[in-house]
Amino acid sequence: MVNINGGSEVDSSSCQRKGSVTHVIFDMDGLLLDTEKFYTEVQETILARYNKTFDWSLKAKMMGKKAIEAARVFVEETGINDKLTAEDFLVQREDMLRDMFPTSELMPGASRLIRHLHANGVPICVATGSHRRHFELKTQRHGELFSLMHHIVLGDDPEVKQGKPSPDGFLAAARRFEGGPIDPHNILVFEDAPSGVLAAKNAGMSVVMVPDPRLDNSYHEIADQVLSSLLDFNPKDWGLPPFEN
Repeated sequence: MVNINGGSEVDSSSCQRKGSVTHVIFDMDGLLLDTEKFYTEVQETILARYNKTFDWSLKAKMMGKKAIEAARVFVEETGINDKLTAEDFLVQREDMLRDMFPTSELMPGASRLIRHLHANGVPICVATGSHRRHFELKTQRHGELFSLMHHIVLGDDPEVKQGKPSPDGFLAAARRFEGGPIDPHNILVFEDAPSGVLAAKNAGMSVVMVPDPRLDNSYHEIADQVLSSLLDFNPKDWGLPPFEN
């Protein structure tokens, strides 16, 4: 794997898949939508009540997981599980997040890439750990863009028995494409979270990671390509239709 900052090299072990990618799956939070900052802010606020601080090593363990799974990590890793249950944490967090989510903005390059792939006939979808209620709040201002997706797989989908790093969400997404299930070797996943990257690899898919710069570099190693932004993605690296300009 090669750590990229504005470049577009692909890990040599992935070269054999170049040209075989026919379908694309996107994560949502922190990848297409700038929502991870909301979770960070709210979790910092809750921890401050217990005189504790929130750091990126904990954030990395929570990102991409289903809400209840992330909540258990939160209360156990911070040592507040004797004062706050995972369920109560979610209730406290929900009250604050409900007002934040409708203000969600697109990440740089997200709209360009989605519209480019859709216009060139590349089947695309979203597989997210967010449940339906949060998905609808987060995408309120971006309905037209998300309507370009062939389908959306949510965290509370009955086929998604386990959250990331389980491959359930990505495998469900592969089944729902027209002509599915699509061979995992023909699918490219875009992710920002370590658990999501692992889920894609567990599903047998190639993965481009677009991590937050605060995430420790050790989490980059499993990805096939690491970019600092979706703006740096070059479709030609994966045999996909090139940008026209």
